[in-house]
Amino acid sequence: MSRSVAVGPPTRDADGENFPVASLLLSRALRPKVMGFYRFVRTADDIADSAVLEPSEKLARLDALERALDDPATTEPAATLLHMAGSGTPEARAMLAAFRQDATQRRYADWADLEAYCAASANPVGRMLLRLHGVDAPGAAGASDALCTALQILNHLQDLVPDRDALDRVYLPVSWIALAGGEDAFFDAANTAARRAVLDAALDRVEERLDAAAGLPRLIGSWRLAMEATVTIALARRLLGRLRAADPVLARVALGKPDFARAFATSPFRGPSDAALVRARVAAAGSSFAKGMSALRGDRRRALWAVYAFCRAVDDIADGAMPEAEKRRFLADWRAKLARPDCALSRELARAREAYALPIEECEAMIAGMETDAAPRLRIADADALDLYCRRVAGSVGAMAVRIFGAPQAAGFGLALGRTLQLVNILRDMDEDAARDRVYLPADLLAAHGVMDGDAIAMMAQPGVAAAANALAVQAEAGFARAEAELQGFDTPALLPARIMMWGYRRIFDRLVARGFGPPRARPRLTAGEKARMAAFALRLAPVAAR
Repeated sequence: MSRSVAVGPPTRDADGENFPVASLLLSRALRPKVMGFYRFVRTADDIADSAVLEPSEKLARLDALERALDDPATTEPAATLLHMAGSGTPEARAMLAAFRQDATQRRYADWADLEAYCAASANPVGRMLLRLHGVDAPGAAGASDALCTALQILNHLQDLVPDRDALDRVYLPVSWIALAGGEDAFFDAANTAARRAVLDAALDRVEERLDAAAGLPRLIGSWRLAMEATVTIALARRLLGRLRAADPVLARVALGKPDFARAFATSPFRGPSDAALVRARVAAAGSSFAKGMSALRGDRRRALWAVYAFCRAVDDIADGAMPEAEKRRFLADWRAKLARPDCALSRELARAREAYALPIEECEAMIAGMETDAAPRLRIADADALDLYCRRVAGSVGAMAVRIFGAPQAAGFGLALGRTLQLVNILRDMDEDAARDRVYLPADLLAAHGVMDGDAIAMMAQPGVAAAANALAVQAEAGFARAEAELQGFDTPALLPARIMMWGYRRIFDRLVARGFGPPRARPRLTAGEKARMAAFALRLAPVAAR
């Protein structure tokens, strides 16, 4: 081979990448090996991304690069350094498959299609670094793959506009973009709300992958590579946060030098623990439910955080702006996580289950409830169907919570209270649910008051809805009364966190009843003073509830 197949000078160098490449954190002996690999991959990537080469010419040049991999005597500059370093050939060959894909494929059907691309285009990088450092700990390869996939998808989301404008290439799956009205509508600057919903659902998937990568630094014996992994994960989380806060279609979202400095400053600590990551999720949710959890201390609070974060995670899947088939696949993934924890949240949930004998069936019940919510159109047939739904999505939480509180004998109380609180949720969220084409008021109850099935939003405008909702409110009122009576019968301070949650929900319920259930239905909320009162009550009770 007499001349290089490169399109031209590299479009960027290692210092211009989003994430560290052969940084000073790596040993001096290994950096040339990583740089040899990087130079080869950068050349191949530039060929695949060329705006002037035809697909056939791209494939021809990539084929030439593969031949150079097989020839240690090659004069191809992109391959000589790799051969001199004596490392990275298997991974470089694997990545050539992804670059060939880039040369010809411009759209992706679904998330699995995108992940398959990432398995070839990104995951080999992490595998090579593990191999160079002799890392063979169980779980390390899977955690590395999760990190590399997350990094690749973050890059794709960051570059949505330039990829489309320069290469007519869009990595966000077609089936997801369709939910925002199709590709033209998705990229319409004015279509911010629909685009935001799809982007947030995609970022949830990225965050799940980062959670799966969270334990990687602790699986790596080499402190240098562990530090590099910690820095990379920290930067990925910062970019994730930026993409949640800003719209990459309106302006490019990127990290700056202060982000890198902060990530490098925290690298020796090998990143946050699983418990810290779950705690951060709970804090970010901002739910008043957290006030009840704050009445606990130590391990009980940690366990309840895990249960709450799990419920939020599967609920976010069910509510996310993604195709139904994707929701069901991700919920099925969570069923697998119950048996084989593979991320920070699933490991924390497994720990809580073991520590407090939480039945796996309750976790499975919650997932089943979310599978009900995953349908694009939801109607509840009758009282039995509503009872089953409430048992799954709320009774399961109650049954697990009382065990964590230290009152397993109150399982029946937890189930009943869960149903009551779920009825309050249903009455509070009628219009929000209708916007998702969900109606939780039983169809037979609605029909009895003259409301027939149809468009969900139009149904909520019918006068009979108020009477049907009042019937559920009567059930909720009875549920609160029963819970108050049962609390007196349990001679234990362990259920005091449940009282705090009941107090908050009761305030919301009373406002719902006072407001009425006919339109317009302003959503009642707890005041800042009420939230502060719950927090103060929790602090006062915490030493008792922790016993």
